[in-house]
Amino acid sequence: MRDIADLVRRAYDDLPAYTQGEIRGQLNNYPEGCFIAKLDGLIVGYCASMRLDERVALADHDWDEVTGNGFGSRHDPTGDWLYGYEMCVDPEVRGTRIGRRLYEERRALAERLDLTGIVFGGRMPGYSRAKRRKNNRADTPEEYLQLVLDSKVHDPVLRFQLANGFEPQGVLRGYLPEDKRSRGHAVRMVWRNPYVDGDSPPKHRLPRDVESVRIATCQLQARAVKDFDDFIRTVEYFVDVAADYEADFIVFPEMFTLMLLSAEENELTPLEAIERLSDYTPKIRERLSEMALNFNINIIGGSHPTRLEDGDIHNVAYVCLRDGSIHAQEKIHPTPNEAYWWNIKGGDSIDAIPTDCGPIGVLICYDSEFPELARRLVDEGARIIFVPFCTDSRQGYMRVRYCAQARAIENQCYTVLSGNVGNLPNVANMDIQYAQSCILTPCDFPFARDGIAAEASENVETLTISDVNLADLQWARAEGTVQNLADRRFDLYRIQWDKRVGKVGSRIGEARASEEAPAAGPHTPGGG
Repeated sequence: MRDIADLVRRAYDDLPAYTQGEIRGQLNNYPEGCFIAKLDGLIVGYCASMRLDERVALADHDWDEVTGNGFGSRHDPTGDWLYGYEMCVDPEVRGTRIGRRLYEERRALAERLDLTGIVFGGRMPGYSRAKRRKNNRADTPEEYLQLVLDSKVHDPVLRFQLANGFEPQGVLRGYLPEDKRSRGHAVRMVWRNPYVDGDSPPKHRLPRDVESVRIATCQLQARAVKDFDDFIRTVEYFVDVAADYEADFIVFPEMFTLMLLSAEENELTPLEAIERLSDYTPKIRERLSEMALNFNINIIGGSHPTRLEDGDIHNVAYVCLRDGSIHAQEKIHPTPNEAYWWNIKGGDSIDAIPTDCGPIGVLICYDSEFPELARRLVDEGARIIFVPFCTDSRQGYMRVRYCAQARAIENQCYTVLSGNVGNLPNVANMDIQYAQSCILTPCDFPFARDGIAAEASENVETLTISDVNLADLQWARAEGTVQNLADRRFDLYRIQWDKRVGKVGSRIGEARASEEAPAAGPHTPGGG
């Protein structure tokens, strides 16, 4: 992702930057529509596409609306048009026909899938200058387009796209306000597949495939331990059992490491307890990673309080994968209790985590009660969201449970809850626990009747295991009774993150006019 981001930044340094999450979403939501070009081992070209229904692809729209804010999350696997929304070529390799080759890959994809055609919003970077001319002046984008078609004005981007077989079908006004050279406008460029009858195109359906993933959620009994090794033996026992059942994931509860405090000679104050737990962080990461490798299972390590380099204490889930990688997801919203007793601060970044079973997300307890977070993870491609939680009462548990079920329904994804049970004397703020861990689904025909794939008995230590079919999610999103993700009104509302953590590249962009084109305009925002 970083190589792609660096490429886009080099090509389009005058446009807003992508976040890593946006690039992650583009690659995850429709990997078949994303292509890269390499030259001498370096990435020098990139394009991103998605499938859309004709009523969306050919309607008036802007770039943010049609791409789901740049994530490519409006991809419709049954769509009959291929929509291009990002293409760029390294300015250092102009003349090597990289842009033309990327167009050819898109065309080949559309032909292979029997799609009706390709559409995108193409830049018109000469328009701003044309409005200031005395001769061949263009007061409107429509007038400018006609001047280009009549060969009275040369626009390198539009000419390149016309030379590649695309035809203009009107102007998309206000398509990309950040594109000052085009005055924010774009030309709807269309290529029709000659192998598809435009009057009766094939109807695309999504097959009911099987993409099975086995999930284990550990409802863990808080217990006194002698030392760190005693604690690890308890964790390893459940990892071993889950691995025997050939589970792909096991998730532990929030704050499951607090039982380490029972090994202390004296009861610690809340702040002393958090400091002591933070000392265990390197060993926790190391042992969980070893278990993931040895038992060939992906471990969602609940959460563990950790003092970070800036001195703040955060509640962090360590995700240790069976490929040896370790990921950290901080809790974004500490509860009032955590902030008061333990001085825990909230993190400022949340992203999908790549695994061998596809992208996943982690929302620690209270975070599941904020729908914006789950929506961001799903926009980045997550299909399973793990929710480690720690609640002391049924009311607290039901808040998490109901919100997690809502996240599964509104995002058409699976949510997996794991909580602590029992009590832990002499450990501050861990007096009693209430949990009923579960694996929740959307509510539609392919899924369990009540939206519950599996659930544990209340307040009993156990391991709950279920198979989920990720392909059912894709089918439900495309052809389900309701299609929450596809039916979002991007023309009315969207999520805008104030702090763009991890800015890595240009936020939008389509192809350079051509490798031979002058340095006039950086890119064609709509994807052509």
